[in-house]
Amino acid sequence: MNSTNFRRRSGTSRGAARTGGRQAQDFGASRPASGFRAEAQAASPSPEHAVLPPEHVALPPEAEREETAVLPGLKPVLELLEREPERIDTVFLRKGQRSHDTERILDLCRTAGVRFALTDTQGLDRLCPSGGHQGVAARLFEAGFVDFSTLLEEAPDAPLPLILVLDQVQDPGNAGTLARTLYALGGAGMVIPRHNGAYLGAGARRAAAGALERLPVAKVTNISRALDEARDAGFSIYGAALGEESLNAFATPLHLPALLVLGNEDHGIRQQVAKRCHHLVHIPMLRAFDSLNVAQAGGILVSCFARNRLMKS
Repeated sequence: MNSTNFRRRSGTSRGAARTGGRQAQDFGASRPASGFRAEAQAASPSPEHAVLPPEHVALPPEAEREETAVLPGLKPVLELLEREPERIDTVFLRKGQRSHDTERILDLCRTAGVRFALTDTQGLDRLCPSGGHQGVAARLFEAGFVDFSTLLEEAPDAPLPLILVLDQVQDPGNAGTLARTLYALGGAGMVIPRHNGAYLGAGARRAAAGALERLPVAKVTNISRALDEARDAGFSIYGAALGEESLNAFATPLHLPALLVLGNEDHGIRQQVAKRCHHLVHIPMLRAFDSLNVAQAGGILVSCFARNRLMKS
């Protein structure tokens, strides 16, 4: 089955890919991410994030900087949560606002696993410059997220049965570039965390050049538990990091279907995530040159899986 045919839970249509006639290798590049070493992405010991988000937070800076798809208004947000919660990235509510409808919104967010955050009126005004937010606004992922279990079920039918897992990758450009590369090489989909992950908004969509409208993306609360589920479903799990038994990605057989975990731009894969990987893999650097960001290194590793797939077919 072609990777464009994955089922999305959202009823919205997918946008056309904006390839502009570029050749397949022209994947673009986002800003360099300091601390990401292609040959040594160390596992970080930071703990897995809590299941529920903090209740009092400032509006994330990217929500103010980017051209963001936003749905303002109490009733519109409530209706979308009831009908298509998979289209919502984050719900923002004004601190101190309490009503039957706002309590219903919070209950629906918890039930559907949608991230929510409380902010101030000024933050909501910046997010919704045209007004009308009534103390509530939803930041959207227009293409819609898929269930992780559905992604696992359908991944083996993709041209390249590989799922990328972004363990707290922060930069939207990196996430978009990875999506573009993965989709071009036939990848099955991508997984991002509900907390401390890149927002797949305008910046990510520009870097993805249409791939995010076509590539299945799942959002999970706990990456460690998601890897456990994938392992139980028969997937091989690889992590991009250098350890005592890390494998040379250019020289080792890479088994599919698989998940490939890429870590945070500065800190790499978290320790409790890395220990769930069957194997760690690294890119052997032939010069003392630390210049690959997570999108570039991830693209190289994805191509290693694609090469193995082609050699076996």
